[in-house]
Amino acid sequence: MPESDAGTTHPSRRSTRSWVLYDLANTTFALGVVGLYFPAWLTDRGLADSVLSLAEATAGVVVIFLAPWVGARSDALGRRVPTLIGTTIITVAATSVLASGPVWLSVVALSVALVAFNTGSVVYDALLPDVSTSLTRGRVSGLGVGFGYIGSALALGIGVVTFDVFGAGYPATFLALAGAFLFFALPTFAFVEEPPRPSLPPPGMADLLRRLARSWRLAATFPGVVRFLVGRFLYTDAINTLVGGFLAIYAIGELGLDESQVRALLATAIAAAIPGAFLAGRAVSRFGALTVLRAAMVGWLVALGAGVYAGVSGELTVAWAIGPLGGMALGTTWSADRVLMADLSPSIHLGEMYGLYATVGRFATIVGPLVWALIVDGLGLARTWALGALGVFVLAALIVLRGLERTPGIARG
Repeated sequence: MPESDAGTTHPSRRSTRSWVLYDLANTTFALGVVGLYFPAWLTDRGLADSVLSLAEATAGVVVIFLAPWVGARSDALGRRVPTLIGTTIITVAATSVLASGPVWLSVVALSVALVAFNTGSVVYDALLPDVSTSLTRGRVSGLGVGFGYIGSALALGIGVVTFDVFGAGYPATFLALAGAFLFFALPTFAFVEEPPRPSLPPPGMADLLRRLARSWRLAATFPGVVRFLVGRFLYTDAINTLVGGFLAIYAIGELGLDESQVRALLATAIAAAIPGAFLAGRAVSRFGALTVLRAAMVGWLVALGAGVYAGVSGELTVAWAIGPLGGMALGTTWSADRVLMADLSPSIHLGEMYGLYATVGRFATIVGPLVWALIVDGLGLARTWALGALGVFVLAALIVLRGLERTPGIARG
């Protein structure tokens, strides 16, 4: 890789494009498996919302402890791609067996896939500085998110082919999604270039708890990191609950949409998320990641408010606004927040800090679904109350993120 006059590494275009393509691959799984077809499969069997909550919460507990260790291990070894290859293969294998046996087997397989998928995201996000420069980081992150939503569109298309064209059902759909994930991940495995990094003895599995505590103590020494992670927990609590399948359950169970209408609703979200991510990437470079992320929180509040109103009033016309509003906010959020994490973290500890970044996201994946299950299955309230509770988390995140304005080096909103 050639060096600039400033001494910063300029990644090759092939390396950057290959990294971006992985976002397409993994979003095929995130929307196709977790966001739509697995919750629809559970709903078809008349199972409670808490079944999905259990699968996601179990995976979240594992990732909380595993992700910082995996990130620190990739820092120590000086290589991240081999770990990404391993986690991807595990995710693909677990996805391929979904809906092919008893319900308990599919629930366990989903939990395994979620653990591997989210652990792999730690090292994938930590590769961002290797495929971009400080000037292009926001744009490259936005490209990745934008191409990711092309993967979401691909996931919807796979379902149309397997269900509507061939009538093959859920097992074939999950198998096709697994194959698409692997196929589009292959360029990342082959062509992403990692600059030489010093190699150290990797941390052992035996000291996971000690390592987790050490990572949080280390994060507290970097201005703004802990505050950002608290804010990230709050907004990912809402976002991951929705994209983790509960939006599909809400649309089917509360709004009365059928599966084809849910696919159409998600298609409108994707149509908004793709340009939203591209525009947000450019906005991050111009206005700063914090300003863009806070704007995304406002968008989420509007989208969630529309969803609650549609559920209470029965105005399905309003429900169709959830897709473009939520899609725009989603693309903007993921374009900005991983850049803000990189801006706040020193490069020598980037993998470890992204481990904590993943940890708070997974802890939110525990809390959000459990709050939803408590409200709906425990208290017997309508799902509109659960959706409103997610809005409270987003509002709290917006308040917490405002405090980052005082962090040195962070652009003011």
